[in-house]
Amino acid sequence: MPDDTVPRRILLKLSGEALMGDGEFGIDPEVLERVAGEIAEIMRSGVQVALVIGGGNIFRGAGLAGGGVDRVVGDRIGMLATVMNSLAMQDALHKQAVHARTLSAFRIDSVCELYDRDSAVRHLESGRAVILSAGTGNPFFTTDSAASLRAIEIGANLMIKATKVDGVFTADPVHHPDAKLYPRLSYDRVLREGLGVMDATAVVLCKEHDMALRVMNINTQGALQRVVRGESVGTLVTSGEES
Repeated sequence: MPDDTVPRRILLKLSGEALMGDGEFGIDPEVLERVAGEIAEIMRSGVQVALVIGGGNIFRGAGLAGGGVDRVVGDRIGMLATVMNSLAMQDALHKQAVHARTLSAFRIDSVCELYDRDSAVRHLESGRAVILSAGTGNPFFTTDSAASLRAIEIGANLMIKATKVDGVFTADPVHHPDAKLYPRLSYDRVLREGLGVMDATAVVLCKEHDMALRVMNINTQGALQRVVRGESVGTLVTSGEES
């Protein structure tokens, strides 16, 4: 997607850690309210919004597996953590007068709907926010891979990865203050140099399906609105050559 193109439908990938605020775990209600408010604002401008939220603020399956627990079991618990975050976001959006639906990759019928691509698209076209939880429903796949897959399935014009940093840098800006921001990258370079934008499976999916990705800081006030207006914010990653 060119820098000056306004997307009609986006998929917002939000890390679980972004919901923690300054805490060490869990959900900061003020952060949740602020993010929901920004989502509500861009939806009122006519943009359709789907979300995938990680679960790292509550639980990490890979971490438990490192302690000896079966990796499949750990990943399933991690998927449930994403459902918890998704339900919290749904509630926050409802408080912003936004109709929202949480869809799960596996059945939790008393809590949310089962994910179906056509149902998700119908919700979006009806003006509802769609929160896509439980990853892909399979172990060994990250929520980045789930976000890439769902963005492609629902026909999003742009995938936005909302993080706690301003984009992709030449080095970790927390430990290297002189690190430079990449305004634009190709997926080929991300894979070649191992830049850590997303895991390799997610990157390959986006590359093969020409899904543009914008990496930005969710904590920067107004940044999300600027992205959907087509402004150059953070780092744009595309299948094409770098400019």
